[in-house]
Amino acid sequence: MPMAFVLINTEIGSESEVLDELKKIDAVKEAYMVYGVYDVVAKVGADTMDKLK
Repeated sequence: MPMAFVLINTEIGSESEVLDELKKIDAVKEAYMVYGVYDVVAKVGADTMDKLK
């Protein structure tokens, strides 16, 4: 199964809302709030590379 890590910047104060919405998406296998350059990291998986794109 192809996987990708998506690094996300959010509006200030919206990190929790973005994280909650990401976790509702079937393709998102894991998602975390992080500190540093990015606000959220999501692990996304799909059956094929074309679906992942």
